Amino acid sequence: MTQLNLVLLAAGNGEQGDPMQMLIFMGIIVVVFYFFMIRPQMKRRKELAKFRSEMKQGDKIMTIGGIQGKVNAIKEDSVIIESEGTLLKVDKNAIIKDATGLMMQK
Repeated sequence: MTQLNLVLLAAGNGEQGDPMQMLIFMGIIVVVFYFFMIRPQMKRRKELAKFRSEMKQGDKIMTIGGIQGKVNAIKEDSVIIESEGTLLKVDKNAIIKDATGLMMQK
């Protein structure tokens, strides 16, 4: 029984660890989080903003809702796209990517 008491007392007397090690560990977690989560997302946003600003008439695009079509006209904050003979006015922010490879050739 005394051995069990010694084990329990030793376990309760454990050291907390160096606070500096904890700060370094947290710093490493933040750096890893930045390089694997935040930085790639910022890169994708920049590429998408560049694509939207360089869009021109005749480009094949895809919207957030999955509508594929060609750019018919570009206005300040909206785009008119043509899809199977129908004209649709969508916000520029609803355009997600170039659909050149996605659209079926007729």
